[in-house]
Amino acid sequence: MPESAPDARVRLIIATGSGRSGTSTVAGTLKRLGLHVPQPEMPADESNPRGFYEPQWVVEFHKRLLNSIPARTNDARPRAAEQIREAAAAPEVREELTTWLSEQVAEVGPGGQLAIKDPRTFWVNELWSDVADELDIDLSYLTMLRHPAQVVQSRETHYLTNQTDEFRRTRQTANLAGWVNAAYETEVATRPRPRAFVRYADLLADWRGAMIQAAAQTGITYNADLTSTDHHPVDDFIDVKLNRAQITWDEVDTIPELQEQAIASWDACDVLVDSPYDEGAIATLAEMHERYVVLHQYAEAIALDHTNVSVAQERRAVQAKLKAAHAEATADLKDRLNRRKRQVAKLEQQLSQAGGADTAPTRSRLPWKR
Repeated sequence: MPESAPDARVRLIIATGSGRSGTSTVAGTLKRLGLHVPQPEMPADESNPRGFYEPQWVVEFHKRLLNSIPARTNDARPRAAEQIREAAAAPEVREELTTWLSEQVAEVGPGGQLAIKDPRTFWVNELWSDVADELDIDLSYLTMLRHPAQVVQSRETHYLTNQTDEFRRTRQTANLAGWVNAAYETEVATRPRPRAFVRYADLLADWRGAMIQAAAQTGITYNADLTSTDHHPVDDFIDVKLNRAQITWDEVDTIPELQEQAIASWDACDVLVDSPYDEGAIATLAEMHERYVVLHQYAEAIALDHTNVSVAQERRAVQAKLKAAHAEATADLKDRLNRRKRQVAKLEQQLSQAGGADTAPTRSRLPWKR
């Protein structure tokens, strides 16, 4: 496709970040600042009563793609990124996204601005980047940052209520591991494009200042002068009480090394807010990811025996169920066969009796028997 004039090109900003990091809040803010969120949107629910501001098509598209692996939104496996990229490279996947995004470009028209939010997007950055280039779209990223301890606590509040301590410990560790893995993968995925990192706390405390800096870093524009203090619909939308979780590790039950990696990764991401391409921060995230990969390998090794035993126990349980089902089916067949045999015997007896009754009179009428 031939390149358009800079002011005629459609701008696409993708809002991403770990779940429970304020991605919905920033997407709702972008919408109120004049950017177009493709319709229909995912409906609000109890976990997010103010709305997700996620295009339903995008969410379903990404879910199908990740489920084909399968992979989770907050996947902690270091190999997940490569597996997802391979799945996203399929021609039919690219064609599907190209068709949908072309329709959105036509809807907003030249110079329009699209805002797409889905925490899963960073997994398929190359796909979105390639399609954006094909359609001559200016693509940039806005990544929401929230302290990992708060993210884990928020996920626990909404998803881990009424669970056992063992289950909560397992999920907290997995969620924290997923945050560390995603912090690195998001930095790598967004590096080739204009990008902004926004702290959730900053967005709640001073949304104008946070969004002014994001616009300067990504090139997007708004429908209002944010240097003015005039009332704006975003003032009614953002609620500072949304940030209920405190920054404390006291309620996070996990191993110290993973916590150390999360803290170092958070500190590096914090630097990227003011300097999105800071080499030191990027190097720290890469180093933490290398350490995380080793830690994940150790965790897999430790869990291997437990996994093997669990698989063996499950196999035995399945075999026992199959054996019991087979025995039950065999007993039922035998019972049915015995019933049939009794029915046949009864019918034979009735036939024999009926045959004897018919034969006797016939014989008495024979001529030579008279």
